[in-house]
Amino acid sequence: MVTDPQNLRHSPDGSRARLLALSQERGVSLAALSELLGRNPSYLQQFIRKGSPRKLEEQDRATLARFLGVGEEELREAKDISYAETPRKRESGAWVDVPRLDLGASAGPGAIAGGEDAFDTLRFSRRWLAEQGLESAQLSAIRVEGDSMEPLLNDGDEILVDRSPRPFRDGIHVVRVGETLMVKRIANAAPGRVALLSQNLAYPPVEVAAEEVAIIGRVVWKGGRV
Repeated sequence: MVTDPQNLRHSPDGSRARLLALSQERGVSLAALSELLGRNPSYLQQFIRKGSPRKLEEQDRATLARFLGVGEEELREAKDISYAETPRKRESGAWVDVPRLDLGASAGPGAIAGGEDAFDTLRFSRRWLAEQGLESAQLSAIRVEGDSMEPLLNDGDEILVDRSPRPFRDGIHVVRVGETLMVKRIANAAPGRVALLSQNLAYPPVEVAAEEVAIIGRVVWKGGRV
């Protein structure tokens, strides 16, 4: 029997086929996606080719969906979706809920990092994210605290941070130095060192060893009150 390609996502292997197609469309390997989940590099290859594990864990599916910029239902087998869920899932397909994390990134001297639990969400149009080149971004929203990044970022602004694993390039990032979380413009300095730069000229540059800085993600959007 020949399977109609239009019904591929509803077949027993539909979620596997969809995951494989998405990885190819986004140009990211299954090994890289496996490592994103904290799994061994062959984890998703075995899931797709050998059917082991039988289905993805909820947390892994949510992580992949956020990274690939799709709704979780696209990575769920049809038999795992109840008919009662279908209308709600269809309506949410045009939107992406970005978690707001319960912490702030200091734009001043530095703030001790708090908890990283989501306490709220910001909803964005999937089409708008695609227009901004953020369809495959792994986004979180946090608030800015302090004035060292003014006038670009103001105290109380919400920023979207793309936590997708990408090669480093100069730009504005949220970073962790020790227990301190900051938002700064990051630039390469001397070999093995990076510079933490403020927009506000009242704050001088700070140069630190590269291994002391953990880059959480790149700032890709901001919003705030007028």
